[in-house]
Amino acid sequence: MSAHEPADAVAEAAAVLAEATRTGVPCAPVRSLLPEGDIEAAYAVQRLNAERGIAAGRRLVGRKIGLTSPAVQRQLGVDRPDFGALFADMAVPEGQPIAPGRLLQPKVEAEVALVLGADLPHRDPTVADLLRATAFALPALEIVDSRIADWDISIVDTVADNASCGLYVLGGTPVPLDRVDLRSVTMTLTKNGETVFEGTGADCLGSPLTAALWLAAALARLGEPLRAGDTVLTGALGPMAVAAEGDAFTAHIEGLGTVSTTFASAATEGAAA
Repeated sequence: MSAHEPADAVAEAAAVLAEATRTGVPCAPVRSLLPEGDIEAAYAVQRLNAERGIAAGRRLVGRKIGLTSPAVQRQLGVDRPDFGALFADMAVPEGQPIAPGRLLQPKVEAEVALVLGADLPHRDPTVADLLRATAFALPALEIVDSRIADWDISIVDTVADNASCGLYVLGGTPVPLDRVDLRSVTMTLTKNGETVFEGTGADCLGSPLTAALWLAAALARLGEPLRAGDTVLTGALGPMAVAAEGDAFTAHIEGLGTVSTTFASAATEGAAA
């Protein structure tokens, strides 16, 4: 760590990430600004930028869970997931192309989203608590993004960078949990009509419900529990696919349906203008 005090280091890392977001120019890893391996300091960075966003008028609408794949956890040297904040301005309706330049280094992954109908305030939530609290599930695409140049990230970098979250797209047909077994669902992700990845619900920490329980407990311990109306992106059901202008993605999740998004090209945007 540098000679900065911890609070100064957190503020500096938050400012670096915020500037990368504002300018669209990726920054160097922020791990060198924080105590080595200090995940709590990284969450402090994430929280500071989230609080500033809320103060500026952004609306918090839920959370995302990351690092649900054991392979990715091993890659980053951790044994637990992480989480980030979802804001209303990160939600992209199906059918609305993602404009060029809106993201820095986007990648797409297919997930199960849960929308809560009740609070989850307990520090030791059970599956029964989660099932009662969940209004419905939806197929989702998370467009992950990194403000860190070339995705050169450690666990500290991704946590500080809002768990590398960019945007997300939700399917439009809600499915109650008594109509689908989230552990056994199969997922197919296509890019420009070609299958790029497949997976199952079990690839997400054993089940998307397991991931959601971890998140509910973690947030309750922090005094920031999940609330009725929150959207929870429970984690990837397969690897991330790199996205570029002009690409179209569709995820089909058995029992939940499909969800799609496209990345507009600069030429298309110019013609539309």
